[in-house]
Amino acid sequence: MIAWPLAILLVFLLPLLWLLSIPFRIFGIMLGAVLAFLKALLFLPARLLGHRS
Repeated sequence: MIAWPLAILLVFLLPLLWLLSIPFRIFGIMLGAVLAFLKALLFLPARLLGHRS
């Protein structure tokens, strides 16, 4: 059967894939923060003028 070699391969590959995905997750968090900052900057004049959403 092919199931147990595949399971052993996945046991070794999944942690490696998880480690390789860390920079992409950090980039995603940073991109979300930059977009939130730009949104806050864009809506700052409306907030200063008293507009409530």
